Amino acid sequence: MERVTISMSDEFAVELAEFLKGYCYENRSEAVRDLARLGLEQSRIDHSMSGQCVATLTYVFNHHTRELSRRLIDTHHAHHDLQVATMHVHLDHDNCLEVAVLRGEASVVREFSKAVIAERGVKYGQVSFVPVSIEAESHTHAGRDHAHVAPHQHSHPKD
Repeated sequence: MERVTISMSDEFAVELAEFLKGYCYENRSEAVRDLARLGLEQSRIDHSMSGQCVATLTYVFNHHTRELSRRLIDTHHAHHDLQVATMHVHLDHDNCLEVAVLRGEASVVREFSKAVIAERGVKYGQVSFVPVSIEAESHTHAGRDHAHVAPHQHSHPKD
C-alpha cells in the first residue's frame, strides 16, 4: 500500500476528527480513503457523463457585483432550452442562492454550469447530474386520455 502524507490547517483537522467520531471511523486513513473515493466517483460522474440528464446547478453570488445579475440572467436566457425551473433565495443583504433545475444533453449542461460558476462574483457553485432517458410520449393521466394532445416529454431516471 502506498503511503501519502497531507498537510491541513488546525481547523480542518478538528473538522476531520469530528467527522471520524460522527461516522465511527477507527482512524483518519480509512476516513480520508472513503472521502477520496466519494470525491473521485462524483468527479467521474460529473465529468464523463454523456447523453441526456437532469441536473441541479446550485450557486451563491453577491448581487452587488457589478453587472453580475444581468450577466447571469443573459446566460440563463441564452440557454433557455435547458431551463426547467429556478429558485432564488436572498441569504443576506449581499448574497443570493440560486438553484436551477436543468434538462438536456449532459455536455451542454456541464458547459453551461461551468460558465455560470466561473462568473466573477459567484462565490460557490456545484452541479449535480442524474442520468435519464428523455422520451416524447402520448398517454393517459389518471384515467384521462391525452392522446389528442401533442406528445410531451418525460424524463425517466436510468437504473
